[in-house]
Amino acid sequence: MSENVSRLGRKGLIIDCHGHVSAPDALWVYKSLLLSHRGEHGRKFPEVTDEEILHFANKREMGPCGHLDMLDRAGTHMQLLSPRPFQQMHSEKPGKLVHWFTEETNNIIARQVGLMPERFFGIAGLPQVAEDPVEGVLPELERAVKTLGFKGCLLNPDPFENRPGTEPPAMGDRYWYPLYEKLCELDVPAHIHSASSHSERSPYTLNFLLDETTAVYGLLHSNVFRDFPQLKIVVSHGGGAIPYHAGRFHASALRRGEDFYEMLRQLYFDTVLYNEESLRLLIKTVGVDNCLFGAECPGVGSAVDPQTGRTLDDIAPIIQGFDWLSEADKRKILAGNAIRLFRLDEGTH
Repeated sequence: MSENVSRLGRKGLIIDCHGHVSAPDALWVYKSLLLSHRGEHGRKFPEVTDEEILHFANKREMGPCGHLDMLDRAGTHMQLLSPRPFQQMHSEKPGKLVHWFTEETNNIIARQVGLMPERFFGIAGLPQVAEDPVEGVLPELERAVKTLGFKGCLLNPDPFENRPGTEPPAMGDRYWYPLYEKLCELDVPAHIHSASSHSERSPYTLNFLLDETTAVYGLLHSNVFRDFPQLKIVVSHGGGAIPYHAGRFHASALRRGEDFYEMLRQLYFDTVLYNEESLRLLIKTVGVDNCLFGAECPGVGSAVDPQTGRTLDDIAPIIQGFDWLSEADKRKILAGNAIRLFRLDEGTH
């Protein structure tokens, strides 16, 4: 058993299933250059040293301190690391830019994981190009899993990135079926997370929640889980508005002879919610076995709450303090469900 796999058995383990890479500035400069020359100057990615990757992995950006120090402050032992969603530029043209940037982002994540295997697992970005067939993402997904050792991928329900006048196919549409088939073949989860937004009315931080709500609705009102019973889907940010309005959806389901609460258990949800009431509602609505601890630390929730003096993304103590959860249930949410779903105890990464 590898040292990293043995760590998964530690008492009180906390695994954040929703983390985004703190990458060297060179990656963001690279994106800017690609968008400026639209591929005219070729793909070449700048040289980045291991020392730079380690430095930026703990450079202060979004919180009171750097990424690694933020994890330590929150007591998070390990994190699943993915691209920054709003940076993914899925709606840009030509499509080769999306592929180049996605592949280089995945390479940076793989290097960071390799430098700190005791801390991180890799989650791939997919080069989803708006209007292109979804089959175009499959080679990079396969490379990420089989070559880079990644444990899953992000899935954007709207590669058009909320561009006015466009609407992506619902997540139950057969457009997505080749991807679902590949996910089942590789036995890795997709973590639904929207990307950027071209709308001022619903900027990306709001659009995340709208897209995740719509994605859940589209999946559950389709044949996807009948056609792909082994498919594993995690939904970001507690499923958007779904738990809050579960009663409304349940009323509609009852008229069809179905149970919406049972339907929800075909999906998994992260706990990237920054208040006690929302966390309680999520867990009680979807069930312990379908909740994975996520804090997206550091990130949006890394602002300091003046009432507590802690950052809002320090949510593990809230879950640990729920006296209506057993200790076994808390262990499932904080680490066990992620280990099981992402198969973190199998092989190396």
